[in-house]
Amino acid sequence: MRYQICVSGAASGETVHASHQLAFELGKAISKSGKTLTTGATVGLPHYAAMGAVSVTGKRGISIGFSPASSFREHVATYRLPTKEFDYINFTGMEYVGRDVHLVRSSDAIITVGGRMGSLHELATALESRKVCGVLLGSGGLADYTKTLLENIEAPGAKDIIYDTDPQRLVDTIITRLDEKYADFEHDANDSHVSAKRAGQG
Repeated sequence: MRYQICVSGAASGETVHASHQLAFELGKAISKSGKTLTTGATVGLPHYAAMGAVSVTGKRGISIGFSPASSFREHVATYRLPTKEFDYINFTGMEYVGRDVHLVRSSDAIITVGGRMGSLHELATALESRKVCGVLLGSGGLADYTKTLLENIEAPGAKDIIYDTDPQRLVDTIITRLDEKYADFEHDANDSHVSAKRAGQG
């Protein structure tokens, strides 16, 4: 199944300088697996993830950006956000806070790399939405404080968060968790396909 996996991280600040290669490797790993990368169509770590996704040669996954803008013109001229690393941009028109919620709710899983308050908002939304959550340890910012934060603040699904220091291994584990989560859905989809075929034959 082509899961939509979100990479959430800081748009600027220290973690961008320290962890941009880690974000690039996350996007690359998601794309190499044939899955869809979703980001906030922004600069910083999410942008590096998008660059990693489109760097894959041959068969690769898709890179989708969720923009806070309501149009291509506003995305470029007002928000000054990138465009070329995306196969498709969803112009949400929801500004940053609304965009974050739409991005997370539209994704099957979310990976936090580095991160500041915006990433915390996305992680909180993912936990409340019961999404599969991963955290790339060693990338600084929110990612390295997540364990401590959730030891002191109760959150749904906190015990199920996947922590790892290796981008490829983290992505592989998340895909395995998604396969487990959607195992019954895949079975239902196959059954529906068979039923549709039989209905067409009748």
